[in-house]
Amino acid sequence: MSMITERPAYGRAAGPSEDAAEPVAGSPTAGPEGAAAAGGRDIPAIIKAYVALTKPRIVELLLVTTVPAMMLAAGGLPSLWLVAVVLVGGALAAGAASALNCYIDRDIDQLMRRTKRRPLPAHTVTPRAALVFGLVLAAVSVALMAAFTNWLATALTLAAIVYYDVIYTMWLKRTTPQNTFWGGICGAAPVLIGWAAVTGGLSPAAWALFAVVFFWQMPHFYALAIKYKDDYARAGIPMLPVVASVRRVNLEIVLFTWLTVAASLAVWPLGMSPVYGLTAVVVGALFLLEAHRLAGRARRGEPLRPMRLFHWSTTYLTILFVAVAVDALL
Repeated sequence: MSMITERPAYGRAAGPSEDAAEPVAGSPTAGPEGAAAAGGRDIPAIIKAYVALTKPRIVELLLVTTVPAMMLAAGGLPSLWLVAVVLVGGALAAGAASALNCYIDRDIDQLMRRTKRRPLPAHTVTPRAALVFGLVLAAVSVALMAAFTNWLATALTLAAIVYYDVIYTMWLKRTTPQNTFWGGICGAAPVLIGWAAVTGGLSPAAWALFAVVFFWQMPHFYALAIKYKDDYARAGIPMLPVVASVRRVNLEIVLFTWLTVAASLAVWPLGMSPVYGLTAVVVGALFLLEAHRLAGRARRGEPLRPMRLFHWSTTYLTILFVAVAVDALL
């Protein structure tokens, strides 16, 4: 349900990998024969493969933004039952979107170094099984939200799944270098879903937090795309770093970092205390510093080291939304 990417996991034979699943323990991954041999005998390995389809690290980061948004909407701690429902429903929805993404992208995943160890290109899960798994998760998540929240939160949940898999994965990702921009809509949707679940509506503060996560995804994901530019080129995916100059990519990174920080500061006058405001200023300044450092290294012809920005962007978003949660309790 999101453009938000997983944090890298290092130490594998293939090198750094943001989205790839780890090889399933005890089962060959060279072809369908290996999957068949493992099937039915290694239950933990099968479970691990299905969990990998949901890209759990993406789910984790999505929930980091959802709970603070719910707390701010409630002006404190919302109902723990409602929080549990939204967390479970949101996790299932994000997992469904990711599993369906793996099914749709199975042709290009096998061409890219960072994704070729996912369950489908590794033949640890069949395409049909991944499709059914994703559809079941989607149905359960929407049903859960419909039963225990409200129509707006439910509609936003369903729309995010459909947008990510149909609009972004099947169309935008493969056809336009603006795919990251338009795909960012579903990445920021959990903020609106959490807010709507609490209040039944969407206030200016909800849209301001949505803007923070939306704009944040461009520097976050462009940094990753710079690192894996050759991967995307090999798969024929027109990510911006593949089709545009380094100067253009870094210009957009700096621009959207400034927009992210501006959006975070726009939240301050909407009922937030100086605790949030000062946090937004400090971490925003550090985020901007790292974005400008990347652009400076590009101008000087030095090694770009884009993953520094990628990692810091994750830290930035986490700290900022922790500040939102703390502010809601004050």
